[in-house]
Amino acid sequence: MKHIRSLILFAAFFSSAMNVDSQYLAPSQGTYTRQDTLRGSITPERAWWDLTYYHLDIAVNPADSTIYGSNTVTYRVKTESDVMQIDLQPPLELTKAEQNGKQLEFKREGNVYWLRMADKQNPGEVYSVILRYGGRPKVSHRPPWEGGITWQRDSRNQPFIASSCQGDGASLWWPCKDHMYDEPDSMLISVNVPSNLMDVSNGRLRKVEKLRNNTTTWHWFVSNPINNYGVNINIGDYAHFSEVFNGEKGKLDCDYYVLKDDLEKAKVQFRQAPMMLAAFEYWMGPYPFYEDGYKLVQVPYLGMEHQSSVTYGNGFQNGYNGSDLSVSGWGMKFDFIIIHESGHEWFANSITYEDIADMWVHESFINYSECLYVEYYYGKDAGRDYVLGCRGNISNDQPITGVYNVNVSGSGDMYYKGGNMLHTLRNIIDDDEKWRGILRGLSRDFYHQVVKGSQIEAYLSEKTNLDLKSFFDQYLRDIRLPVFEYFVQGNKLTYRWNNCVDGFNMPLRIYVSGVRKDIVPTTRFTTLDFDTENSTISVDPNYYVGSLNMTGK
Repeated sequence: MKHIRSLILFAAFFSSAMNVDSQYLAPSQGTYTRQDTLRGSITPERAWWDLTYYHLDIAVNPADSTIYGSNTVTYRVKTESDVMQIDLQPPLELTKAEQNGKQLEFKREGNVYWLRMADKQNPGEVYSVILRYGGRPKVSHRPPWEGGITWQRDSRNQPFIASSCQGDGASLWWPCKDHMYDEPDSMLISVNVPSNLMDVSNGRLRKVEKLRNNTTTWHWFVSNPINNYGVNINIGDYAHFSEVFNGEKGKLDCDYYVLKDDLEKAKVQFRQAPMMLAAFEYWMGPYPFYEDGYKLVQVPYLGMEHQSSVTYGNGFQNGYNGSDLSVSGWGMKFDFIIIHESGHEWFANSITYEDIADMWVHESFINYSECLYVEYYYGKDAGRDYVLGCRGNISNDQPITGVYNVNVSGSGDMYYKGGNMLHTLRNIIDDDEKWRGILRGLSRDFYHQVVKGSQIEAYLSEKTNLDLKSFFDQYLRDIRLPVFEYFVQGNKLTYRWNNCVDGFNMPLRIYVSGVRKDIVPTTRFTTLDFDTENSTISVDPNYYVGSLNMTGK
């Protein structure tokens, strides 16, 4: 077993630790524009209509890096209105909008088009708008962290193209209702490419249509709700192989698409895909998209969680680009991209944040899923070592939650600090089957739903039967690490929480001369009597806290 590094924080490090007043730190406000609000909020021009279906029908031309085509948007009217917001980012342009054969007037405001509806929009009725557009979409120079299209060539000099757009928005490459709160119930993705290439998108391949102009259209149908950034195109000279996973809901089709030169390596490395499915179905419940299947698709960047079309570019090696992010050794036992990005099928694609400010709902749970994967195959001690080893990546510089309604996510601490927050909560519960039941319950009770972070917080409070308000205020909305301060005098232990939000009262497991003791510190000093004098105190390292021994100060 690897040595677990305990976290002991000294008084000099916490120059303000003696002040127990609340130091709640809001996310950095920055300067936000009208465009940020139009992108990040549920505007009146979005709120009146409910998405039911998309048909994205495009031609991708590698020769000039253009995309031209249309998106048919089908929706149900909630309240009567005559102006619709459609998002499409420059340099792409909307060229035509029509409904029932009538051309619609529209005007552009930055990344938004305002469509004037020609006919009355009756509440309860279903309509469609056909949006025609095209141009050269934004090129991503640092995918997937910078959104756009990646245009590359493989070792055989064939085009190798992929989309990635989380955060920056799907409207970088197709016109849509680019807000996470509303998803279509289903979607058809039709992608026309040169006939020597293949497009792999989300869902199941419905039809391959060869055309006379030496191009082929690949029609992919998604039968489940899908968020905009989860939609993708992946174009290359692919080889394909497949298998069937016998899962909790029956037979799951697993399809793999890789460059031809990498086929043999992929057949070995992708053996981890069914291992991932077995582990995550155990911990988080059935794979959420049996109807659409599961795919791993090689792309010219590291990877992304596109729904039922998970993209992969980790070089057919274990770790994250060949390194162990946890420095525990366990991170080299699995391919990070296969495990992490596929885990997002549960938290991101099935359970989806409404506002990117709550991105922790995706990343904290899936960072912790890496620990759960390690635990499933190598034991609980290994999983613990993995998650504790990730603490070296925590910055504690900005809150995990972002700024609402302006499309701003929080700190990258949503990964490693978020994972350790959940690990801490698991140890507070101290019942592995109950913890597993909560994870599976989340997948069941929020199946295919768009959620607010507050809903997940409330659910965890309800299922643990704990008041977790101050817990989440501390770890999600404050940057300070709570400190367990204590001193021993004779047979008395005096302790409190410090460096924390008001009312912080998280239960804690300590060891008194090696004997376990469960306590509930508050921000006020509490004294506990022991049978023996001058006991040694240690804090269970599974709790993400600091400790400060004040004895003799």
